[in-house]
Amino acid sequence: MTSLHTDVQRGAAEIEPLYIDLHRHPELSFAEFRTARIVAERLTGMGLQVRTGIGGTGVVGILENGSGPVVALRADMDGLPVLEETGLDYASTDHAVDRDGATVPVMHACGHDVHVSCLLGATEVLARRRGEWSGALIVVFQPAEEEGGGAQAMVDDNLFAGLPVPDIVLGQHVAPVAAGFVGAHPGEAFAAADSFDVHLFGRGGHGSRPETTIDPVVMAAATVIRLQTIVSREIAGHDTAVVTVGQIHSGSKNNIIPDEATLGLSIRSTTETVRATVLQAVRRVIAAEATASGADREPLVIARESFPVLVNDPPATERTLRAFRNQFGDGKVLDPGPVTGSEDVGVLATAAGAPLVYWLLGGMDPAGYAAAVAAGTTDRDIPSNHSPFFAPVLQPTLETGVEALVVAAIEWLEKRGGRDLP
Repeated sequence: MTSLHTDVQRGAAEIEPLYIDLHRHPELSFAEFRTARIVAERLTGMGLQVRTGIGGTGVVGILENGSGPVVALRADMDGLPVLEETGLDYASTDHAVDRDGATVPVMHACGHDVHVSCLLGATEVLARRRGEWSGALIVVFQPAEEEGGGAQAMVDDNLFAGLPVPDIVLGQHVAPVAAGFVGAHPGEAFAAADSFDVHLFGRGGHGSRPETTIDPVVMAAATVIRLQTIVSREIAGHDTAVVTVGQIHSGSKNNIIPDEATLGLSIRSTTETVRATVLQAVRRVIAAEATASGADREPLVIARESFPVLVNDPPATERTLRAFRNQFGDGKVLDPGPVTGSEDVGVLATAAGAPLVYWLLGGMDPAGYAAAVAAGTTDRDIPSNHSPFFAPVLQPTLETGVEALVVAAIEWLEKRGGRDLP
């Protein structure tokens, strides 16, 4: 049997064409039909039992390999409505119809194509090396992480029915740090996410006669500014929260005061206490600004995505990181601290009653990243997730991603012969 690292290198090389294909053809949340079909076909070819259509487009594969622990590995599949500007020769030019009926560009701007490719590569390696471990491997390919509803949709659709109960849920997310590095933070690791559509109602009229109107554009502007005071004036300095207004829409012509304005809010918080404080304050500010503007109708606040703080089980995280240090070396394993990005993978772990370990996977060119760090320009020169310029390098991103999943899974499965994998 070849060494684990050699087998991983082979697996990573084999999935490069798959990654390029997935990157070229991203799909929006709950519309990952092509991706799901590719995943199901590949898992079936590896000899796994496969279930499809879970929670819409979710796919689950199971490889039972004797008695022992049950390990669940998860990847998310959806892209984002972003026009890609990476300049890659395999950049996405695809468009799709979103949930509101608009035609939008689509891009894998958050690296879910990396996640799918690495999990398929890791599954192939683990299937080839099944003589060295025993237990059960469950691989979960989840839809709609970007909308925050995919994990819950799979759980609601009886994801774990008929499956052995996982002893651990594991996963990773590619991040704007140097490729070749991995890192996880024990405890509260990713922020809770809550998203709202806000409709502010005014009274329209001619732009030359604002006294006859209730201007929703001014109402919206005042609301946006006031919302920014929540974090700076209502959240303690040692706590963390983010309130972002990512969309604002109103009007159709320069000299017409419209009837309505809409805002799109994204809220992040790192504890349930802070989350409750921010959500209450957001609703209070929206209602108060409408009253201050003399609105005849109360604002309509529609909840969209919502998922809790992601908590990495501390003992399980330390055990997994120890396995990473043994495999990659101490210098390649980091504690990134809590991050304000959000993830719904914790919903799967909670539903299974299992501990969660979720780590970051570096995806940026190591030389370019090191140069940006030295110059103090990482925020400017290293595109973040959701940027139209976000472009993980093929290698060593895929190789490290496959290897991390395999090493983590093997750490929690039962090793045959009482020996570690070479």
